[in-house]
Parts: sequence; structure tokens; C-alpha cells
Amino acid sequence: MPVLNERGYLRRAVETVLAQDVEGPTELILALGPSTDGTSDLARELADQDARVVLVDNPAADIPMGLNLAIRAGRYPTIVRVDAHSELEPDYTTRALAALDRARAANVGGVMRADGRTPFQRAVARAYNSPIGLGGGAYHGGTQEGEAESAYLGVMRRAVLDEVGLFDETIRRGEDWELNLRIRRAGYRVWFDPSLSVTYWPRESWTRLVRQFSATGRWRGELVRRFGRGNSLRFFAPPALVLTIVFALILGVLQLTGVIHGWASVAASIVYLPIVAYAALIAAVAIGPGGGRGWRDKLWSAAVLPTMHLSWGWGFVVGLVRGAHDTVDTSRLGSRNTPLP
Repeated sequence: MPVLNERGYLRRAVETVLAQDVEGPTELILALGPSTDGTSDLARELADQDARVVLVDNPAADIPMGLNLAIRAGRYPTIVRVDAHSELEPDYTTRALAALDRARAANVGGVMRADGRTPFQRAVARAYNSPIGLGGGAYHGGTQEGEAESAYLGVMRRAVLDEVGLFDETIRRGEDWELNLRIRRAGYRVWFDPSLSVTYWPRESWTRLVRQFSATGRWRGELVRRFGRGNSLRFFAPPALVLTIVFALILGVLQLTGVIHGWASVAASIVYLPIVAYAALIAAVAIGPGGGRGWRDKLWSAAVLPTMHLSWGWGFVVGLVRGAHDTVDTSRLGSRNTPLP
């Protein structure tokens, strides 16, 4: 479990991991980044309370570095990736181990069940759980068991990781997707089992959501630069929306200034149709049952969905054109723009 500024979530996350009903020995390795909210003190308290909790330092604060440090410190043949913003069902690990054997897979993942504690966070959770929100990946609500492109978190065979290599430390977002790509290219299975459920708590504020999705989108643009069509077509929908809006704004200015007029203007106005269709789709989702119960929920849903899409899409365009370089997700860091103090 990589950990950075998670004081409000860490105790419950650790409790659900330690409560796993697993035959045989287990350990929970926390890779501690340089938190500024007392998270490290809480982690040491938890380690003092249970000998299964092991602490390793992750001074660079990067997730893939922390994951690799934790894996190298581990003693057992199965790696269960967990998250400080997540809560596991009691039988999660037992079911995952059974699925690994049943499917003869190298990595198994389940469904991310997003939830929220505030109206805004619940709106983000509804967007996560909707196929409209995050593009319909299996782990955002799939119901069919089978081979998958990637796995949420993941329960992995250490022998396969030793063979294909651990997480790529040059990739700061999307590192799980890239690892699963290597696993699949090595001839192993990545498996999705919808009976595996993990509760995930998304970002709690608008600015943090924008920062998270901008960074994630930028890294997806970088992954497209590196791996081309190894990326699913669904990743290209948000940047297509962003570019359509940019073209529409440019066209609107040209029409208002008379540069484009007459039949040419009428023909060019077709660029507005996808935007109108998108707005209608967002309104339909927000008004429908997926938008929540009251008018306040529905307004939040109508605001959150385009925030996620446009932030991710713009980040993707920037990443595709310029690369991700040292972009990090600063959404856990308050007003700071670096994971380090």
C-alpha cells in the first residue's frame, strides 16, 4: 500500500486488509511517502498495534517506486495491491486467490465500487460507477468474468512479476495498465472477476478532482506516445471532445466576425452537433437515476461529469503533444504542486 497524506482514510483501509480471511501467513507493507498531515505517525501507531504491518520509506513519493519498494520487501509468493483510499470486502483475498487458480491467471482484479461521504464526493462516485463517467472499463461496473486489459489494484503472482519486471518507475500514472500490458504480452492472463469488490473513496473537492484527472490524462497521452494502439480506443473519446470544443470556439469567432459566412458557415456548423449531443447526454444522465435522488445531487452530477472528461481530455492532448515529463498527481497535497515537502 503506497501512502501519502491519507490520515483520514488510512486506519479504516488497514483494518479491512488485516481482517482478510486468508489461510496462511500475511503481511501488509506500507510504503510511506513524506506526508505532512500526520499520516506517518498514524502508520507507526498501526504498526505498533499489529506485527503484520511493515513500514518502508518511499522518499520520492511516487506510487510505482513505493509499490516496488513494498514488493521487494515482501516475503510471500502472492502480491495483493491495496490502496489507502480503498476498503476491501472480508473475503476479497480468498476469492482472488481462488480466481487466480481457476483462471490460471497472473493477475486478477475486480470492481471498483466508488462511494462518497459528502454530496460532491458522492457525485464523483456516481460518475466513477457510470459507464459514461470513466468510459466503461470492466472494473467500473462490469458483470462478465473473463480476460481483461488491466486490473483494478490487482492480486498478482510474484513469480510473473519477477519475470516481466516490476512497475515501471518512469510512469507516474497508468503504471498498472503498463504492467498489465507487459504481463499480457508475455503470454499470461489478466483476469476480471466481478465478485471481487473494493470500496474506493474519490477526491473530496473540485480542484483536487481537476488536478487528479489532468495528471492522469497527461500520462495517458504519454502512454499513447510510447505504446500507440496498445491503448484502447475508449481513451481517445475525451481528447476528441476537447478538440471539438476548441474547433467550435474558433469557428464561432470566425462566424461572429464574418470571416466565414453564407453556406460555408452553415456547413461548418456541423461541428456543433457533437457538443450538443454531449450536453444532452450529460443532462440525461444527471436527470435520470444515475444522477442521484434530489435536485442538488443532479446538479452536482451535471457538473462533475464534464469536469472529469474535459480535465482528462485536455491533459491527454498536452501529454500527447509534449509528453508527461515530471507531471505528478498533486490532488492529495493541498495547495502544493510537488509530492515532496
